[in-house]
Amino acid sequence: MFAQLGAAIAAVMLLSSPALAESKLTDPQIAHIAYTAGNIDIAAAKQALTKASNKDVKAFAEDMVRDHEAVNKQALDLVKKLNVTPEDNDTSKALSKQAADKLAELGKLHGAAFDKAYIANEVAYHKTVDSALETKLIPSASNPELKSLLQTGLKIFQGHEQHAEHVAAELK
Repeated sequence: MFAQLGAAIAAVMLLSSPALAESKLTDPQIAHIAYTAGNIDIAAAKQALTKASNKDVKAFAEDMVRDHEAVNKQALDLVKKLNVTPEDNDTSKALSKQAADKLAELGKLHGAAFDKAYIANEVAYHKTVDSALETKLIPSASNPELKSLLQTGLKIFQGHEQHAEHVAAELK
């Protein structure tokens, strides 16, 4: 329940923040939001690697670190190629603040309680990020290469959402 509430708060923050409420985000803002979202999941996964007790949760966390680091590397390579400087914005700042709060909350949990809360958060987080990519970030991207990278990321992250849902079902 608490993880679902946290996800609802994240969704409201992400989708109603001033940056995403604008009719069109700039590519530098989109790049920063996407990169920030990836870093958030990397940090959560690294925390899970130190705290998780379930082998499936740890394996999921390893996948998150590997996949999100790879996508973030592609994003950095692309912004360098395009000579674009990612632009911090209200959305990326709100995401970072909410993520820090969630990491602190998860940090207080141990064992099975941590495993369940982490995976529930991953399901909710991927649903939120996938929705933002699909409805806001991809349609707002003007550079075809950025749009393509975001579309590739969306496919990967939809797979993460399904994987997290599977692990969550196994933990019940």
